[in-house]
Amino acid sequence: MKTLLTLAFICCTASAVKHSLKYFLTATSGATNFPEFVGVATLNDIQIGYCDNLKGEAQLKHNWMKKLFSKTPKDLKMYSDKCSRNHLLFKANMDDFKQRLNQTEGFHVLQRMNGCEWDDESNETKGFNQYGYDGEDLIALDLKDLTWIAPQANFVVIKHLWDANKARLQVK
Repeated sequence: MKTLLTLAFICCTASAVKHSLKYFLTATSGATNFPEFVGVATLNDIQIGYCDNLKGEAQLKHNWMKKLFSKTPKDLKMYSDKCSRNHLLFKANMDDFKQRLNQTEGFHVLQRMNGCEWDDESNETKGFNQYGYDGEDLIALDLKDLTWIAPQANFVVIKHLWDANKARLQVK
């Protein structure tokens, strides 16, 4: 993560004002011919990495990324391992949400978008971590209070469970 953040600050063009590093994670249930889990990393809205449960390892999308990680192959292995752990975590969360929402059948999608943005004019940074379920906002982390916000009443039970689980807030 440190390598990518440093890269975000160094490699960006001078004309850009806001820079971002974002991770998009998607899990599906009940889908055919589609991976059960997909992860995508973007830098300034350009895809730089990809992983899914079928390929089993992180894939770099640009030669400059491959060159960067050739110097620290253990970091690329760490991202591959993190992809596998996220697959298992998302699978468990998906099963939990389906049970809690009485949706054990059919096609369902769980998504997370997290990352950070940096404004090089104001030097302001902003982080975010938010989830969606079946196309609706599920829950978002308030980074100031370190509590979860559930915009819909049917997701409040998840908010209370996640607020009580302080280990979920630890950086891994």
